[in-house]
Formats: sequence, structure tokens, C-alpha cells
Amino acid sequence: MSTEPKSKNITWSHSHVTAEERRALTGHGAVTVWFTGLSGSGKSTIATTVERQLVEHGRHAYVLDGDNIRQGLNSNLGFSPEDRTENIRRIGEVSKLFNDAGVIVLTAFISPYRADRDRVRETLPEGTFVEVLVDCPLEECEKRDVKGLYKKARAGEIPEFTGISAPFEEPEKPEIVLATAESSVDECAQQVLDYLLKTGVIPAQQ
Repeated sequence: MSTEPKSKNITWSHSHVTAEERRALTGHGAVTVWFTGLSGSGKSTIATTVERQLVEHGRHAYVLDGDNIRQGLNSNLGFSPEDRTENIRRIGEVSKLFNDAGVIVLTAFISPYRADRDRVRETLPEGTFVEVLVDCPLEECEKRDVKGLYKKARAGEIPEFTGISAPFEEPEKPEIVLATAESSVDECAQQVLDYLLKTGVIPAQQ
């Protein structure tokens, strides 16, 4: 699927506000923290916990959730490999715009294909894409399946379901790995916050 604009008579409009000026305003940097993992692994739960803790400390953060995005922006996309790729491409572009506005973006998408995630990384400025593998065994994800999606997938009612009838390609070198079958939500969230502190995205509390 081509990502080139259909119109050739357009140019990127650069802001008159620099990244440094936005950082001076918000008090922190802007990155995209990209949570990837199987359905039920804990992506959305951890992302919203990190968001809450960042906002409580005055940071500008926002979660882009897979289900929410598919209800509006990507409501015309299904779950074929091609649609999954386009879904992630659009989210990468939205994340880029949010980052340009000085926001810390937390995305919670299965995003099963390595090439799609790598393409988002290439789209964003160097050092602003933080890939987080939410690592949870398939059996544990099925136990947590409050929506009954795995049961439907195993019954053949949901085609192309990641982990059952469609592949999940783990990141080769993620910045963060969260073992959600062994660690609590708060412990995993703290792991992400510690990384943002270590890399200087958010400053240490005074």
C-alpha cells in the first residue's frame, strides 16, 4: 500500500514554535511510547496507568487506544494484513503530530508486524520512539480474556486473530520489556516511568 500523498501540490508547513520552546512550556520532552503485545497482555491497562501518573505530575500525556482509534479515525479498516499495516501507519502519523505539539504519546496496539513498527520508528525523530514489549504468555492472555475474544477465535468466529490464526512478531530490540505475568501493573508502569526519567524525557522531581 502506497504511503505517498495523492496530491503533488502540497508541502509540509513548519511550526514557528520550536521543540525547545515547547519543552520550556511543558517542562518535559515529547516521545511516543509504543506498547505492543497480544490481546490481554496488559497494554491498555499499563498505558493508562502511566498516563495517569504523568498527568498527576503535570506532564502532558495521552493514550491512543486501539479500540478507540478503530471507532473513528480507522473505522474503515479491518484486520487483514494490509489493513493492519495501514492502521499502524495512520497511528504513527498521529503520534508524530502529537509529539510535534509537545505531548508524550502512549499507544496501546497489538501491532503484530515488526516491519510496521519499524516504519513508525523511522517516521519519528531519532530517539523519540520507545518500543515496549508487553510480554505475556498466550495461556495467561486467554485466562484474562474478559471479552471472550480468544474463545471466539478458537471457535473460528474471529478470523485473523493475533496469536491464534495470525502471527505476532516480537520486537528484536525493544527499549523496554514488561513481564506482565510476573509483575504488577504498578511495577510495570514504574518501569516505563523510570526509563523516561533515565533518558531525560521527564525531569526528576524537585
